[in-house]
Amino acid sequence: MAIINRIADFHGEMTEWRRDFHANPELGFQEQRTSEIVAAKLAEWGIEVHKGIGRTGVVGVLRAGNGDRRIGLRADMDALPITERTGKDYASGTDGVMHACGHDGHTTMLLGAAKYLAETKNFDGTVHFIFQPAEEGLGGAFEMLDDGLFERFPCERVYGMHNMPNIPVGEFAIRTGPIMAAGDTFEITIQGRGSHAAMPHQGVDPVVVGSNLIIALQTLVSRTVSAQDALVVSVTEFHAGEAFNVIPDTVVMRGTCRTLNMEIHGTLEERFRRVVDGICAAHGASATVDYKAIFPVTVNAEDATQHALGAARAVAGDGRVRDEMTPLMGSEDFAAMMVAVPGSYILMGNGPGASVHHPEYDFNDEALTHGASYWSTLVEQRLAKA
Repeated sequence: MAIINRIADFHGEMTEWRRDFHANPELGFQEQRTSEIVAAKLAEWGIEVHKGIGRTGVVGVLRAGNGDRRIGLRADMDALPITERTGKDYASGTDGVMHACGHDGHTTMLLGAAKYLAETKNFDGTVHFIFQPAEEGLGGAFEMLDDGLFERFPCERVYGMHNMPNIPVGEFAIRTGPIMAAGDTFEITIQGRGSHAAMPHQGVDPVVVGSNLIIALQTLVSRTVSAQDALVVSVTEFHAGEAFNVIPDTVVMRGTCRTLNMEIHGTLEERFRRVVDGICAAHGASATVDYKAIFPVTVNAEDATQHALGAARAVAGDGRVRDEMTPLMGSEDFAAMMVAVPGSYILMGNGPGASVHHPEYDFNDEALTHGASYWSTLVEQRLAKA
């Protein structure tokens, strides 16, 4: 495997950074300490630093040679509201907050690549190191875009990377086209008419309406789209009543809709509301729907994916890069950046262990050199000297 020797030399240093970030996690838009450390390290290496992009985001700018080509590399920085159960000596020191998705490792790998590229400058053009806040559902990518990310730091292409447990360390997985799903959220408030539990005929039972609605919403998946198109509708919360012998007036339901098909995503809210209105009307109830399209489909551009494949194969070898991985139904707000600028998103092996968003998850420090070498190789290939 072609791990860059100079990056391997400071693996111990990267491990220290990663474990420090892990021990001091910060939630979305609260990454003050993390951002300050990132900015200080970039400045130490002679990289131009811009702070406060998207509230707590940081962008580092590194130029080499006389080329006018410009690309962006993005890493996320925020942690999750989860209580850690790893038992590591560098475990979270903040109650109820932990790096359960590996953003500590993502930040570290991009810093490692920045350190190496600032030393060597073996490329011709400009690299924008994008350290994004608040990826975990709070829309940090949108905040950076609203702050003029690509107007201030123009990029021909933008690239992202995420670790993936149970893919071996040193392996990568990617595909052209949709790689992660659009993610929408909904809240439905069903208005019925309460009554005594012994006399339901005197009211309109919103619990029954809600129960029928849960089943009916699955027809969006089974009867309104092709079986070959991925769509998942999940009701994850159902809140009703306060007493065992009282039928309540209202029910509140919440959940998510996810799809890999951009055409389906464009009409999903309309279809969703039609089902809700129809079921409620059939039972003599009414409903209000708060439907929010949060994340678009994460779509890898063909040319950018070929660039990513070239770098991954140079680092890992042909046999350790999967170029036709199965798309994931999770969502990623990096998708918003790739709507603005074409790009590609790759998965990197984290080895065996707990899944992301689990209290026993931990980023594998052995993966740090692979990720930093991938970023550096991508830059040296994409912005190759003439």
